[in-house]
Amino acid sequence: MKEVFNEIEIQAPAECVWQALADFASYPKWNPFIRRISGQPREGKRLRVYIEPPGTKGRTFRQKILMEEPKRELRWLGRLLIPGLFDGDHIFTIERIGSEHVRFVQREVFSGLLVSFLLRGLGYEN
Repeated sequence: MKEVFNEIEIQAPAECVWQALADFASYPKWNPFIRRISGQPREGKRLRVYIEPPGTKGRTFRQKILMEEPKRELRWLGRLLIPGLFDGDHIFTIERIGSEHVRFVQREVFSGLLVSFLLRGLGYEN
């Protein structure tokens, strides 16, 4: 298993941060890793997520939205072919610090037999 964790404090209300997170068409403007998403940010829906880490070849993954709680959390799970081969649980949370101040946290938890091999190909160091 491998976990990637990043957080940043943002001087904006949770509503504004949620709007940016749920606006999949704007991802190429601010996300250097996730370059394209098709689908809707609704619990139970499927997404097609194209990732292209800088300096690597891009790949498309199918994801299922596990949680969509506006202004608080968006979470999706992707798998390569079958469960246990390469699973990626992506969790985005918005934590209110004040009325105009939030902490944005992005976590990715990868598990499965091919984690080490595939993460190297995606630009992650072991």
